[in-house]
Amino acid sequence: MARNGDEESSQGSSAPSVRIRSRADPFLVVCRCFSVLTSLTAILCIFVNVLSAVRSFRNGSDVFDGIFRCYAVAIAVFVVVAETEWGFIFKFWKILEYWAGRGMLQIFVAVMTRAFPDANGARKDLVLLQNIASYLLLACGLTYVVLGALCIGFLKRARQHEKITREQAFKDLEELERRRQELEALLVTERV
Repeated sequence: MARNGDEESSQGSSAPSVRIRSRADPFLVVCRCFSVLTSLTAILCIFVNVLSAVRSFRNGSDVFDGIFRCYAVAIAVFVVVAETEWGFIFKFWKILEYWAGRGMLQIFVAVMTRAFPDANGARKDLVLLQNIASYLLLACGLTYVVLGALCIGFLKRARQHEKITREQAFKDLEELERRRQELEALLVTERV
């Protein structure tokens, strides 16, 4: 009888531990890549608006354009922070949790970046950079609005919640497996 127990304990201790790996959700990976692209585009808008503000203040002739560019920089920084999906931002500005709201903010920054082009053509390089940055952010904003209207943001939030729940279940399972192995080891030492 004791021999049977020893066989069972030796089989139990030699059983492979359960290792479950969670795979990355391709949908969430695509959403994260799009978010990074949008952030980089907003950073380009920040850069362009800072350059334009510095040139406007340096010349002293167009102070209003410089002030306008400072507001564009501040709102573009807000776009970048919103793309991090920081809970603090969503706590105070619930509209940014929804993709359509985020997209409208991005479109607003794109329009601000594109506004007041150099009419006399003295700063062609800056105007080209403004156009590139504004059209890229406009495309990201329109994509957000369209996908938000199709409830893709809701789907993303649901999948994120599912992923968090699954990861917690994996952690709990690993903890239970570790605890089982400890108890089996204690049982084996007590029998000996």
